[in-house]
Amino acid sequence: MKDRTVEDTPGSRQGGDRAQYGVCVFLALLGTAVIVDALGIPHITSGTDPVGPRAVPLILGALLLVLVVFYAVDVARGGRGEPEAGEDVDLSQGADWRTVLLLVGVFLANALLIERLGWVISGGLLFWGTAFALGNRHYVRNLLIAATLSLTTFYAFAIGLGVNLPAGVLQGIL
Repeated sequence: MKDRTVEDTPGSRQGGDRAQYGVCVFLALLGTAVIVDALGIPHITSGTDPVGPRAVPLILGALLLVLVVFYAVDVARGGRGEPEAGEDVDLSQGADWRTVLLLVGVFLANALLIERLGWVISGGLLFWGTAFALGNRHYVRNLLIAATLSLTTFYAFAIGLGVNLPAGVLQGIL
């Protein structure tokens, strides 16, 4: 069987790849949705905010639509992205479902336990479980790093951003 190159693929001929037009349509719908949603924001200005909250989403939506036009023209002229050369991935291997399922389990456990146990404990379990799922077997070191990360993020959110993460069973201690 002959290996196919980028030049041999169906989308490489003049006129572009139809899948890329699908991306253009998606981005156009997204830009339109951003603009429509921004138009629903009341136009409120003040002395400290003369522009108001509508300006940024309107600009971003308009820029997204301009980007869609440039992208569609490029695809129509036969433009295509460069194939990824920097990845060290063996595409002949299947997915590592054990790792994927472990990661999904860790994230679900965090979502279910964050209110009961609090961020420090559930976040620590999240960080430790993620390291375990990705193959790191330095249990004690990972536990210390996870505890440091969860405590640091807890206080960074509380002190730096003024956002109180759930303390859970550690309420009154933290």
